Amino acid sequence: MRAQATEFLRALRRHRESGASGAGAPGGGTGAGASAPGRAAPPADDVDAVRALRRAARRISGTLHTFQPLLDASWAEEMRPELAWLSGTLALEHAYASRLERLLQALHRLSGSAVFPAPRPVGRAAATVPAGVPAPARPASPDRGSLTVGAAKAGALLDRQLTLARTRAHSTALQALGSSRFHAVADKVALLASEVPLRATGRPDRGPAPAASASGPGTAPFDLRPLAAAAEERLTDAVTALPLVAAGSPYNAQALVHGLSPDPAPHPQDAPWHQVRLLLRLHRYALEALAGADTGNTGDTGDTEAAVDVRLLAAGEALDRHRDASEAAAAAAQAARTPRIAPATAYALGVLHADQRHEVEAARYAFQHSWRKEPIRLP
Repeated sequence: MRAQATEFLRALRRHRESGASGAGAPGGGTGAGASAPGRAAPPADDVDAVRALRRAARRISGTLHTFQPLLDASWAEEMRPELAWLSGTLALEHAYASRLERLLQALHRLSGSAVFPAPRPVGRAAATVPAGVPAPARPASPDRGSLTVGAAKAGALLDRQLTLARTRAHSTALQALGSSRFHAVADKVALLASEVPLRATGRPDRGPAPAASASGPGTAPFDLRPLAAAAEERLTDAVTALPLVAAGSPYNAQALVHGLSPDPAPHPQDAPWHQVRLLLRLHRYALEALAGADTGNTGDTGDTEAAVDVRLLAAGEALDRHRDASEAAAAAAQAARTPRIAPATAYALGVLHADQRHEVEAARYAFQHSWRKEPIRLP
């Protein structure tokens, strides 16, 4: 936790420095991602700094969740929702930009046409590629005529809706990073970098612990293994409850029945998979905390990352693709509910929705394929 708090403060300093250097440029200033259309892109260092802020906040929050019984109860209960608010707020703009890029690329692939808006660059690429650069043209196939007709308007509709959401998320992130709420979180993380507020009553069910060991550098006054094992057990139970038999084929037709229903709620089959993704992340963070405690690592996270199970990395990547495809399908379905759109546009959005739901099923298949492999450790 101290190492991640130090990383948070380092990223915050980088963000402030890059924000100050970009303030004099046209459309400059601090930001949480790629620039809005017609504005100068923020420096790449600014984008990377915000990403590092989000990553450190997420890891600290995950560690608090797993090892909360060892920490000061009131402090941990106050910190967790604030860190979750911060990481969630900073993630929105990048999520909308990535979703738009994913959907436009899928439309390009399905229709063979590039007449719809080119996806705007996301992340580091936003600092080097000017907005509005058209995608390379591809000739449309003769048998894709109906889809090609609606693809242009579908792409334009998605571009309008997601760009608006992205712009609002950008403004929200700017307001958050300048708010007193964020500065209060930063102050608490600064204190965390020097001292972890452990429970004053000592180890759970094991009697009091020496007070001097609570803040000593590189020490582990409590046994972290039982709580890390509990996090792994929660993950295993959640995976066991998943319909892995249905995910045993790359494309599960039964999971596509939901389709473009009038119900705006998320796909009912996705929630358990999203929960497994969160539990898998908590399990990985717990393993990193154990590795850091075993090696006495307090500043460099390279050694802890080397101890991560390769199988968990592959499973996590599959679940990330599952989340991205699920949210992209929901965005396509939401666009298809726009009043008074042309039938060809609705048709293109329906094909796009089905394509992303197939990607969801492919990601589930990839997850179960990775999860059932024997654990392999990096050397």
